[in-house]
Amino acid sequence: MSEDVNGYLNGLKKWKSELSRLREIIIDCGLHEDFKWMHPCYTDNGKNIVLLHEFKNYCAILFYKGALLKDPENILVKQTENVQFARQIRFTDLPEIDELEPTIKKYVREAIEIERSEKKVEKKKTSEFNVPEELEQFFFENTDFEKAFKNLTAGRQRGYLLHFNKPKQSKTKISRIEKNMERIMDGYGLNDCVCGLSKRKPNCDGSHKQLEN
Repeated sequence: MSEDVNGYLNGLKKWKSELSRLREIIIDCGLHEDFKWMHPCYTDNGKNIVLLHEFKNYCAILFYKGALLKDPENILVKQTENVQFARQIRFTDLPEIDELEPTIKKYVREAIEIERSEKKVEKKKTSEFNVPEELEQFFFENTDFEKAFKNLTAGRQRGYLLHFNKPKQSKTKISRIEKNMERIMDGYGLNDCVCGLSKRKPNCDGSHKQLEN
């Protein structure tokens, strides 16, 4: 067992007993314990299978390729509507975990087989992502902006569409679009480095670090 995971569990004020029990169940399925992204992660031949994490109202097992699981018990949950691959099983107490132990093991073993078979989750195409009306209006008013957006890589376009669609209020969507117009016109994605020093624009090559010295 990982000492990092021991430290993580010992530092929890909530869900310690539940996550410790889930840890036992998952390890019993033959997975290797690691600690990634500040959470217990379980792998098979170096491939990520499941992650344990905690939230305010529940703790959960996250299946990296949960979208491929059969889910006969109908217990898998998408953390947000925009998640494509991962799925959770959520828990709120120990008795629930103990009752579901056989099902948890069944799902984990199926997830292992899916990873070993090298099955891939089919990504949504950029054309399947909703373009908000507010962005359409910006395109109508500024064709250069529309061209710049459509010249971005598909991944960068999807990142912006998810970001622009997230708010419910139109004025917030408009604000997000206005805030990112210059980045888009310059060919940058939502999370690209814009220090101006990179030799591999719009990608970051770490040149910004010299600004810290």
